[in-house]
Amino acid sequence: MSEDHDPTVVLARAIAEVEGTSPHALGYSLGEYVDTDAVRQLLAMDNVDWTLTVTVHDHEVAIDGDGRVTVDGTVVRRLEDSLVEES
Repeated sequence: MSEDHDPTVVLARAIAEVEGTSPHALGYSLGEYVDTDAVRQLLAMDNVDWTLTVTVHDHEVAIDGDGRVTVDGTVVRRLEDSLVEES
């Protein structure tokens, strides 16, 4: 899996986008808040009828089985797409 398609990298980039910084400048690791292997396993399932929501450093972050990533209620990214800004 390339870094661009790694769901944990996509989540970190989405959070960084909301904070106006780079993932490396966040000052914390996604792994401090969620089991990143579990996220990968969820996304590997055939069933896409699920949503995982976690609080990551004052942000409510959700990822759906279809790859949609929301931060604080706004769709920020999709796993297979580049930046998407939807409400």
